[in-house]
Amino acid sequence: MSDNQKVSRFTVVAGDLKQNPKTWLITGAAGFIGSNLLETLLRLDQIVVGLDDLSTGHKKNLDEVQSLVTPEQWGRFKFVEGDIRNLEACRKVVEGVDFVLHQAALGSVPRSINDPLTSNEVNVSGFLNMLLASKDAEVKSFVYAASSSTYGDHPGLPKLEDRIGNPLSPYAVTKYVNELYASVFAKSYGFKSIGLRYFNVFGQRQDPNGAYAAVIPKWVAAMIDGEDIYINGTGETSRDFCFIDNTVQANILAAVARVEATDHVYNVAVNARTSLNQLFGYLKAGLQTYGVNYSKNPIYRDFRAGDVMHSQADVSKAELGLGYAAKYDVNAGLSRALGWYLANAN
Repeated sequence: MSDNQKVSRFTVVAGDLKQNPKTWLITGAAGFIGSNLLETLLRLDQIVVGLDDLSTGHKKNLDEVQSLVTPEQWGRFKFVEGDIRNLEACRKVVEGVDFVLHQAALGSVPRSINDPLTSNEVNVSGFLNMLLASKDAEVKSFVYAASSSTYGDHPGLPKLEDRIGNPLSPYAVTKYVNELYASVFAKSYGFKSIGLRYFNVFGQRQDPNGAYAAVIPKWVAAMIDGEDIYINGTGETSRDFCFIDNTVQANILAAVARVEATDHVYNVAVNARTSLNQLFGYLKAGLQTYGVNYSKNPIYRDFRAGDVMHSQADVSKAELGLGYAAKYDVNAGLSRALGWYLANAN
């Protein structure tokens, strides 16, 4: 299958959805990934229910989406403030829903190391609540955010879905347990789902603030303000950075995937590696095009507990099973994201 054919799979799906709108539930709808899913689905004239307890999501993300869609499209959205740790709240929001995109979670390896109990309550108990509620409501499909952290200490590159190692953090444990529960629900109840192992997603509406902010928005904010940049380790740690639009595409394709593609997990990335030193250079050069000249050198410090040294995804399974095609590599994604980061710098 050629790249053009793979890209066209999403175009076809988007066209079909626009002609035949469905009802979607996005958990974590006010978060980074959730709000981007919301924007795309509303632009496709879908009916969307959003669930979020606003603990890590932000009302301003919903406000921005509202400003980007038509009043008619926004009128198809219903927001429910609620917690996935509450089973009854989960049962209520899945009523009448066709597709569930489960994004709600407590991210961050360091957060899980500092507070493993809360990470487990949200990421495991909350996940189980959503899975059970969706199964009982007989939704057409259940797609959930898995994580590249599941690969743990497995040294192989690129990462293949069926070869994982030992988890290196409580967060990684919780995301692997999600996959185990999903598999057991398929075997025990015939309720099949799809897990998407995200690799370092970045883009618009990603929060640069807080102790657990992702590296790209955090560094951009620091560069804009002329603050120091800290790199954990030598800077040769590498990641497969994935622009948000790739991730949105994967979710929608997974939701409408044929039944043979369900009861699987898929990598969502671009099959590339960018070191932190390279990323620093890309961001510095990208910001210069906007007139931001950052002159400091990065400050290196100890490697962070729970992190892996290198991460790169083989995405051939998602290409074949879902019709996924990573449209944006790291530089193409940064060229689209930097303008948003600058416009929304505090």
